Amino acid sequence: MKRVLLILVMVFIYGQVNSQTYRAGLIAYYNLENLFDTINNENVLDEEFTPEGMNRWNGAKYLKKLGNMAAVISRIGEDDGWKGGPAILGVSEIENRGVLEDLIRHPLLRESGYQIVHYDSPDRRGIDVALLYRTAFFRVTASTSNELRIFNEKGERVYTRDQLVVSGIFDGEPMHFIVNHWPSRSGGELLTKPRRNEAAMLTRHLVDSLLSIDNNAKVFVMGDLNDDPTDESLRKHLRAVGNPEKMKEDEMFNCMYPLFRKGVGSLYYRDGVNLFDQIVITPALTGKDFSSYKFYQARVFNSQFLVQKDGQYKGYPLRTMVGTVFQGGYSDHFPVYVLIVREQKN
Repeated sequence: MKRVLLILVMVFIYGQVNSQTYRAGLIAYYNLENLFDTINNENVLDEEFTPEGMNRWNGAKYLKKLGNMAAVISRIGEDDGWKGGPAILGVSEIENRGVLEDLIRHPLLRESGYQIVHYDSPDRRGIDVALLYRTAFFRVTASTSNELRIFNEKGERVYTRDQLVVSGIFDGEPMHFIVNHWPSRSGGELLTKPRRNEAAMLTRHLVDSLLSIDNNAKVFVMGDLNDDPTDESLRKHLRAVGNPEKMKEDEMFNCMYPLFRKGVGSLYYRDGVNLFDQIVITPALTGKDFSSYKFYQARVFNSQFLVQKDGQYKGYPLRTMVGTVFQGGYSDHFPVYVLIVREQKN
């Protein structure tokens, strides 16, 4: 299929392909990197993001961070003709619902009509995942927050992010979105590997639960998985593969895998390229029958305004903070997104 030419008409996007008109949607994920307010909350390790903390996090810095996040979100997909921000946006590293309410009220996003699905997680730093959705595209019918119970090598509980499942109707079609932020590699990749494997098994269980109700369920798994598409957690435990035409019955398609094989990353660490930010889909979203929504294209949104222009970290994502130094950037991750399309019915 030739590249879709996307044209904004009213609230949806249409494309012309071989005399056939297509309706499109944009599904995205973005790690917002420490979107904290300035308040010191009890039982949360957020002291560094307070005016008295090591980052000297104050109102001016918080407002700058909100404006930067809103600017990025409003521009995701602009190279494909998309405007106003993703129809669906999974986010992570947000402190609470309040920061999301501030974000969607920002002038750059106010007219997009975003609503929020959010639950507090038991993460020690107080960071959560959430789903933002534009009401012109999506109506929520159900949501759950699913606890990930993992333990360290001493048998002690490791408190981390819950996994968010949101179900609803996307432009007339039932769809499900699972938002993740799997355990980090802090302490070493090999030492923490079992924790991400456990996270992958929980995600797979959630997917299988949805498929047991409807074996043609359209499910998007998205998040900062802290592993690459070729790592064990993705391949073995989530059973996410890189070629939709060779999927087995119990497998899913990792939309980001082909990009990773080409050397495209969503973050950089010690001169290494990683694509931890991924979107994985169930088989019902693949194939060439576009009578209903199907996967069309995956991208990393790495426009030049998001990139460090010089210095030691030239080419890396332009961050808000480097250590305790405020540089007024965006995030240490680039957003990722997929376009889905279906034939426009006359």
